[in-house]
Amino acid sequence: MRPRLVPGTIAALAIGALLLPGTAEASPAPAVPVVDVRAHDSTSGTALASGYGKPGTRLRVDAGRSSNARWLEIDYQVQQTGYWCGPAATRIALSARTAAPSQGELAAQLGTTEAGTDHIGQITAVLNARLGSGWYETKEMPNDPPTQAQRDLLWHDIVFDIDRNYPLVANIVAPPGNQPPGYPPDQTIYHYFTVFGYDAVDRTVLIADPASFGGNQIYWISFDQLATLIPPKGYSA
Repeated sequence: MRPRLVPGTIAALAIGALLLPGTAEASPAPAVPVVDVRAHDSTSGTALASGYGKPGTRLRVDAGRSSNARWLEIDYQVQQTGYWCGPAATRIALSARTAAPSQGELAAQLGTTEAGTDHIGQITAVLNARLGSGWYETKEMPNDPPTQAQRDLLWHDIVFDIDRNYPLVANIVAPPGNQPPGYPPDQTIYHYFTVFGYDAVDRTVLIADPASFGGNQIYWISFDQLATLIPPKGYSA
């Protein structure tokens, strides 16, 4: 069991990942490329990409990074259906620590349906079951915008977990005007992705996004943006 840091009381709010008018789940990608990101810290500079573009090409993840940047080794996959972002993000997180199962196996274990994966707590339970540990906890962020205590806890969890080789899985809501790169600008996207790196100097985080909107699969965003994308959902850390 991991040490706990809970500044204040964060009320639980279970909100399903529903598809509402004017909203959308992540759309399926036409293919299922696999990217092996082989870099544990900023000293290596590049990661060998397998099945991402031309085989053997290099995926740059260190551009503009400081010496305090850190990221983990993962096995990236695009989600195989429009509603398997939860299983795909879970698989990416598991791949940092163990041989990851298929997205289909995880979808069955998570109880994922065509409506998606209802709650981040399902992902927490599967991560712990697959790893045989109680490391992961569900952290709710019901306040939008989040409180300072919730923001502080999120940053603490990112640094604490990644320093110990545990990626995070975040359940996000990305409305028009506040979206990661490539997202459909006229839709609100209910989605899961994996956080597997951070830079403590400029407070950015490295995302493995199974949706691959516009071909954006591995990218950096600011911590401030991540903190605004998660409410009113939560994350596994």
